Amino acid sequence: MSRPSHADPLGDVAAFASLGDARRRRLYDYVVAQRRPVGRDEAAGALGLGRPLTAYHLDKLVEANLLDVVFSRPEGRSGPGAGRPAKRYVRPQRALVAHTPARDYAFVAGILAEAVDRGGPETADTARELAREQGRQLGAALASETELEAGLAARGYQPHRDRDGTLRLGNCPFHAVAATHRELVCSLNEALVGGLLEGAGATDQVAELDPCDGCCCVAIRPRQR
Repeated sequence: MSRPSHADPLGDVAAFASLGDARRRRLYDYVVAQRRPVGRDEAAGALGLGRPLTAYHLDKLVEANLLDVVFSRPEGRSGPGAGRPAKRYVRPQRALVAHTPARDYAFVAGILAEAVDRGGPETADTARELAREQGRQLGAALASETELEAGLAARGYQPHRDRDGTLRLGNCPFHAVAATHRELVCSLNEALVGGLLEGAGATDQVAELDPCDGCCCVAIRPRQR
């Protein structure tokens, strides 16, 4: 069983402190919300900032490990004459944590996940039913079905719509455990989100396992009649 190593509980304080600048925080929120690499010109135009100032704050976010850099050309441009790949910014896959005193929830979650795996199908079924019950309670607490996306966002799922109307979840809140217990965590996610739909009264929608790059393993689609 793989266990996460213990890290300095205050190791990422400086990174989070860099978000104290209002313009830097707006840039960070914008880039993360796009779920794709964002160029300096796009970010500057979206937030109404000058390009040099935008570039400065974006690079500071990279220094703080809050964003990663990739080099790519704009969509639809390739081959000779397309120009050099431009510097673009994207949310990193790694998670940053700062807390005091020390806490290591991922460690104990990994132990519990291993226990469920070793317990066999009956234990896994019990865990999924518990996840669905928790989802129903969360969904029932929503004032209306229209608050579904807000409810998912509050749990850290970062929901967004695909062009075909599928509701994708841009983040897995349980990523640290999913890295070593993917099948179990994905099945619990499906049960949790499915229960949330039931609790919210969204009977015309269904949670399905549909992994895609950069997203949670669960997608929400209209129920097939």
